[in-house]
Amino acid sequence: MRRAIKKATLVKAVKKLVLKASFELEPAVERLLEKAARSETSAEGRIALAIIRENLKIARAKKLPICQDTGLSVFLVELGREARLDFDLEDAINEGLRAATAEGYLRRSVADPLSRKNTGDNAPAIVHLRLVKGNRIKLRLLLKGAGSENKSMVRMLTPADGREGIKKFVREAVTKAGGQACPPIFIGLGIGGDLELCAILAKRALARPAGLPSKDRELAKLEREILREVNRLGIGPAGLGGKFTCLAVAAEKAPCHIASLPVAVNIQCWAHRGGAIAL
Repeated sequence: MRRAIKKATLVKAVKKLVLKASFELEPAVERLLEKAARSETSAEGRIALAIIRENLKIARAKKLPICQDTGLSVFLVELGREARLDFDLEDAINEGLRAATAEGYLRRSVADPLSRKNTGDNAPAIVHLRLVKGNRIKLRLLLKGAGSENKSMVRMLTPADGREGIKKFVREAVTKAGGQACPPIFIGLGIGGDLELCAILAKRALARPAGLPSKDRELAKLEREILREVNRLGIGPAGLGGKFTCLAVAAEKAPCHIASLPVAVNIQCWAHRGGAIAL
């Protein structure tokens, strides 16, 4: 059944979503951080995790940004085919983003790639749209800071590289990132498709609830293996050494050409900020 969605409703929801994500992590992320704090064996790592948890308490209590880098807003949108919009979807998302930026005193972090002139309002957002069944609209938000996003990588592997090549590439990406990606990190892994699809798959994987394994048994096993191997690197919280370099690995895959194996590693810092709404 056709159903109309009002622009004002969407703008208000986006504003609320961005503001909340800027100062409050989702419960699943906090649980993983708390688990790491209880189990970390490195003294320096324990101190770093204690500071992180204190930071989260202050941010939530005072409704202040968790990190000074309030990030680039990435929206993964699922639009029901029977939902009726009498407005431009991206314009409405950006209007809500601008309102949140102004009200929350969020740092202006978006600029032209060549002139470097700041847009002044954190817009435009990155919007990935998928048409699905139904008459609702669902938005999943990721706030991506540059420290971790800059350490993300895409590589066109060969079929001969296989499973071990994928794991080797992830280890390489995390090693190069070191402490600069603000560990303990979260990893989104995209496998297959082509150059751009593997990167989008990595973003979708990262947008999954933190720590939720893939429904695909083979991918779930790969996620566990990579998490174990990455944590053996010993980079640890804040790059100070320890057993928790990464808190969760999430992977998505898509069919690819018989002669290629595209792989994307999308890294997110410990401040894994995000949220979701459905209208």
